[in-house]
Amino acid sequence: MDFKAKTVIVTGASSGIGLALAREFAAAGANVVMGARSGDKLAAVAAEIKATGGAAAYTAADVTKEEDCKKLIDCAVSAFGGIDILICNAGLSMRALFDDCDLSVLHRLMDVNFWGTVNCCKYALPYLQKSRGSIVGISSVAGLHGLPARTGYSASKYAMTGFLETLRIENLKKGLHVMVACPGFTASNVRFSALTADGSSQGETPRNEDKMMTAEQVARIVMRGIKRRKRLCLMEYEGRLTHFIKKFSPALLDRLFYMVMAREPDSPLK
Repeated sequence: MDFKAKTVIVTGASSGIGLALAREFAAAGANVVMGARSGDKLAAVAAEIKATGGAAAYTAADVTKEEDCKKLIDCAVSAFGGIDILICNAGLSMRALFDDCDLSVLHRLMDVNFWGTVNCCKYALPYLQKSRGSIVGISSVAGLHGLPARTGYSASKYAMTGFLETLRIENLKKGLHVMVACPGFTASNVRFSALTADGSSQGETPRNEDKMMTAEQVARIVMRGIKRRKRLCLMEYEGRLTHFIKKFSPALLDRLFYMVMAREPDSPLK
C-alpha cells in the first residue's frame, strides 16, 4: 500500500504513539485526521504538518462519547471525502491490584480502550468497507496474556481484540483489513496518566524507559503491518515470546509475568 493521498484517522493523536503515527503518515503523504481531547494540542500538530507540506484536519474528541466519535468521522469525510485507515489508539492504563481497586477505575478503562474503539468503528465502517480499507486497534502485550496489577487494562485490550476479530470475520467478503497491534512497554505518556487504585493519575512511571521502544518505532512498525495487511502485529522480543509461550505453556507464562511485574519499583505484588 502506498499511503500517498490516503485518509488516515488517528485517535489519541495529541501525544505518544498517536502523535508519532500522525507525523509518520503525514510524512508518507497521507491525509491525517486527528482526534484527542485537547483541541489546542491537535491544532499545534496540524499546523506543524501543514508547515511541512502535509495535509491534516482535526477535531477535539473524547472517544468515550459516541457523538464525539461521529464528529471525528464526519470531519474526515468532510475534509477529504472518505476514509482509508482508522487507527484506534486512544488508551488509558492502570496500576493497582484488583483487591484494592475501585470498580470505577475498571469502568473508565473499558470506556476509553474498548468503547472508544467500538464508537469510532461504528461510524467509520461504511466508509472503510467502500474503500476496502484498514481498521487498526493499538492493543498491548497485556491483550495477549493477563498482566498482574493491570486487570482493567488487560480486560479492555482483550475486549478490543475480541471485537476487532469478530468485525474481521463479519467483513471477510467485503475486503476490510483488521489488524491488532501489540506494542510492549513503550516510552510514551500513557503510563504517566495511568490510574491508581482510587482513580487518580499515577503521575510517574516506575519503569526505566531507556530500554523501551520509542513511540516512533511503534508507529513505523504499525505502518509496515498495514502495508502487509497483517492480522496481528507483534513488535519486539517480549511480545513474540509471550505469544509463543502462551500456546505451549500458559502456566509458565503466568509465573514469568508475575516475576517480572513483581520486580517493578514499588510493585503492588508481594
